[in-house]
Amino acid sequence: MQKKRFYKAFVLLSLLLLSSCQGEETTITTPEGELTMNTDELLKTIGEIYAFGYPLILMDMTKRLSTNTERPHPTRPRAPVNQLGHFREFPDHTLTAVVKPNVDTYYSIAWLDLGQGPQVLSIPATERYYLLPFMDAYSNVFASPGTRTTGSEAQNFLVVGPEWSGETPAGLSLIQAPTEMVWMLGRIQVNSEEDGATSVRAIQDSMQLVPFSEYGKADYLAPRGIVDPDFQETTPVKAIRELDLNTYFNRLSDLMVQNPPALRDSGMVGKMQKLGLVPGKPFELNIDNLILRTKLKALPEYIHKRMEERRAQPDTSLLRNGWSIATEGIGEYGTDYLRRAFINFIALGANLPEDAVYPNLVFDINGEPLSGKRRYQIHFEANQLPPVNAFWSLTVYNADEFLVENEFNRYALGDRDALKYHEDGSLDLYIQAEGPAEADRVNWLPTPKEGQFFMTLRLYWPKAAVLDGDWLPPPVIPVKD
Repeated sequence: MQKKRFYKAFVLLSLLLLSSCQGEETTITTPEGELTMNTDELLKTIGEIYAFGYPLILMDMTKRLSTNTERPHPTRPRAPVNQLGHFREFPDHTLTAVVKPNVDTYYSIAWLDLGQGPQVLSIPATERYYLLPFMDAYSNVFASPGTRTTGSEAQNFLVVGPEWSGETPAGLSLIQAPTEMVWMLGRIQVNSEEDGATSVRAIQDSMQLVPFSEYGKADYLAPRGIVDPDFQETTPVKAIRELDLNTYFNRLSDLMVQNPPALRDSGMVGKMQKLGLVPGKPFELNIDNLILRTKLKALPEYIHKRMEERRAQPDTSLLRNGWSIATEGIGEYGTDYLRRAFINFIALGANLPEDAVYPNLVFDINGEPLSGKRRYQIHFEANQLPPVNAFWSLTVYNADEFLVENEFNRYALGDRDALKYHEDGSLDLYIQAEGPAEADRVNWLPTPKEGQFFMTLRLYWPKAAVLDGDWLPPPVIPVKD
């Protein structure tokens, strides 16, 4: 139902307002020859293809940026292709490269090019909660090893491409990817800064990623990566926005050679073929109609503006107690290409709901946005604490969706903290700029002193009550002065 509501609420990105050429027949020149189409149908088709290809092009740009280094970065998750990169510290209020940063887990990532051959990922035995979602080139999570799915024992995974058909040796678990480009975006629970520097770092240092052909050899040395000096400061979401349609579709054509669409995408493949967009072949769309050509030139900017507008306008159908909660259509998208493009635009690398659900607070109990000039309280009854198998946290973000500067460097609260519970087991959290009474400060989450702010509740390995909608976060209540 959530997907259906989303689709109704969010007008199809590809359909421009056809004021001057609506209903006309247009002849276009494609690589396959001339084609006559209704103008409405042509605009809609091109927009649909744009949305379909968006994650593939965005993933490729992100891969190029994240792998543009000779060696794995010592503290950031950057590493050459087919090598591991680790995040070894939490962000603070000075980080403005990404919105809504996570202060719960350290990332361990790898960008795989399985066209170079299968890879073996080794994970040590650990009781620490972790997840290792693998995404194909279209951002669909096709495997998610970790505590929830494969347990806490040592693991050795043989990751192979879609064409591989060999035998899996004993001691290795097979993960077959649907595309040759794969992104592993791993997360490991961190309980404190000291914990991250010791226990979590030891787990990361024990992880290994080697070519299958080198597995078991003690003298394997990963090659140096190749650095492109012209691709250092690129912001993928901004860069993709600046691509004209012919450049965009040619890049899509090139990427689909090693990352072909799935069988379920046959309808979209047919639409691409109709326009002459075939994997591996040059593409150029020539249109004589000046008005239509102008509209198509503006299409990329139009689509991105629509996605920005959609992000700024919360889907009221998902609101519960002032929280926006999505437990469907995340991580796996099927043929909902519009939703997939939008989720990639706002949060590339989204988890499966079974691994994590992130309710975002939109309004307080009175239907008002949060303000730094007010004090708030969240009350959890003893039987209504977040139902998770791993852990939960609550993070405050300022108006720009970055962490809030405060003298205690406290950006989140959760069940890993030494919170103060009432005698009946209930819990109150105090959300405000100034500290509460001394006895309650362990339950205080600082906010900006003025302006709007936001909150995100993160539920790792949520229980069925969350996924089924039977549990809801309590409303946030303004405190009267």
